[in-house]
Amino acid sequence: MQTLREAMTKNLKTILHSVSVQEVARRMQAEKVGSLLVERGGQIVGIVTETDIVRKAVAKGADLGKEKVEAIMSAPVASIDIHRTPQDAHDMMADLGVRHLAVTDAGKIVGLLSVRDLLVYFKRVSEPRITQD
Repeated sequence: MQTLREAMTKNLKTILHSVSVQEVARRMQAEKVGSLLVERGGQIVGIVTETDIVRKAVAKGADLGKEKVEAIMSAPVASIDIHRTPQDAHDMMADLGVRHLAVTDAGKIVGLLSVRDLLVYFKRVSEPRITQD
């Protein structure tokens, strides 16, 4: 049985809770990612996504240089155990209406799984391969 270990991103990207939304956007651009885990005191306290930036800051006219990531992050981070399957993660994302899940092993975050990660995983394991004519 396939587990999330094969689909998740293992290199966790974090940002401090006190940085500005503008700095978060710059960091996402530099790292080429759509989300960052938010850290306070060495603990993961939330997640900030491109959607959070657009809906909770930009759409409300917030001063992106002054608004702190802690004000727009999603918390707590939805999570799933590493021993679950990619299909379980897909179902959980649909049920919760989220695009990212923290992957945990014995309660500790060891990876992050995005909708994009699942798309790549399902494409890799599906058959037959669809080709262009």
